[in-house]
Amino acid sequence: MTTTGVEHLDVLIIGAGLSGIGAAYHLRRDHPQRSIALLEARGATGGTWDLFRYPGVRSDSDLHTFGYEFKPWRDEQSIAGADRILAYLRETAAENGIDALVRFSSKVVAASWSSAQARWTVDVERTDTGERTTLTCGWLFSAGGYYRYDEGYTPVFPGRERFPGTVVHPQHWPEDLDTTGTRVVVIGSGATAVTLVPALARTAAHVTMLQRTPSYVLPVPAEDALANRLRRLLGEERAHPLIRRKNIARSQFIWRFCQRHPERARALIRWVNAKQLPAGYPVDEHFHPPYDPWDQRLCAVPDGDLFRSIREGTAEVVTDRIATFTETGVLLESGRELPADVVVTATGLNVQAFGGIRLTVDGAGVRLPETIAFKGMMLSGVPNFAYAIGYTNSSWTLKIGLLCEHFTRLLTHLDTHGYDSARPVPRDPDMPTRPFLDFGAGYLKRSMDELPRQGDRVPWLTSTNYRSDVQLLRAGSVADPELHFSARVPVRA
Repeated sequence: MTTTGVEHLDVLIIGAGLSGIGAAYHLRRDHPQRSIALLEARGATGGTWDLFRYPGVRSDSDLHTFGYEFKPWRDEQSIAGADRILAYLRETAAENGIDALVRFSSKVVAASWSSAQARWTVDVERTDTGERTTLTCGWLFSAGGYYRYDEGYTPVFPGRERFPGTVVHPQHWPEDLDTTGTRVVVIGSGATAVTLVPALARTAAHVTMLQRTPSYVLPVPAEDALANRLRRLLGEERAHPLIRRKNIARSQFIWRFCQRHPERARALIRWVNAKQLPAGYPVDEHFHPPYDPWDQRLCAVPDGDLFRSIREGTAEVVTDRIATFTETGVLLESGRELPADVVVTATGLNVQAFGGIRLTVDGAGVRLPETIAFKGMMLSGVPNFAYAIGYTNSSWTLKIGLLCEHFTRLLTHLDTHGYDSARPVPRDPDMPTRPFLDFGAGYLKRSMDELPRQGDRVPWLTSTNYRSDVQLLRAGSVADPELHFSARVPVRA
């Protein structure tokens, strides 16, 4: 193990994707005097939007809210592909001098907090050379999301070794994979699957989406006609906040409607699906989930492209279970065999909290399942550690923006009062807790026991309500009786 001279930073941001770039912007705007850096384990900025290369990869949230509040989305397409999103992120980083702060191929493997020094000591590994270095920082800000970047989730399939064709997970799509004229089976029913199927169907001989359980799928316009009209009439800067407010209100209305009237929402979605599908299509078999809308995320398909592929006969949906892979495809429990040249396992992600970093506080290891989320951005008992986890029921970035604002206000509070650390501590150590995220996605259920918990009351709730978070994170005070502030030198009254 080799080390170099120890460099100290005021804030160290882990990750240079959507959240990390947003955090860096707010810090540079509100605390330009602070020293910051972004550590990125990969060799490029953009996070998810640079990593995923599968056909058709796109956001299923509109970019007027998925984009930053401080930078208008200027593209005509509101539901956009990864290439446009990546260009937007990199333009944001370049315009604000953030790209110069990124240190590539730098993975944080461990961080140790010292209360005596009021700082983190951070172990960093070069992913290209294996070299180990050390940094120290006053605050550690985790902006790496909640899934593993190096591997996706693929269940064990019986007979997999018998299949001579290509099996690929979307998270690691080969650049040289050409599916033109081939028979493709996409295993899965989530956002990735409904994106892949119409994209592959444009050139493949036939595409089958094989699902165990249906998902809720809604067609949405790829272009926001009203937003584009407002941009032409008012200009980008003046139209941007109006478009955001409109789209936030719309998404919140849909979510609340689904929560309050699940049966009516279910019936409405079914009606929309039936209108998009051929006459006599078995809607209930393939597009009628057993759970309520928004118990899992609704899958948006721009301009109904999935339904169009089904109508045109280039794609089909099969609801069944896999019995075994065969020499020619996939045999189902019903006895039907799906012939395939390529099988895509769109079966989800592997969750990993905070990039798998080993955290230590004053010599004691932090066990994440024993911590409780504070305001959805800090952990009980862990000083000067913040993280960015966005919404699961709306645009991810809406919450990230609020968290970053609150974080910079917290730093201002520390400066004003002469503190150098903040540690969330529950008043009631026996407070009832529940899973970190109130969301039924399979990839989260598989890993709930490895994640922090949330409490039964504010500020220990991980809110999924934008209006409530505006009050808590933007309008509310950063001071809280359950957030303990301290300084190495006692503060004079």
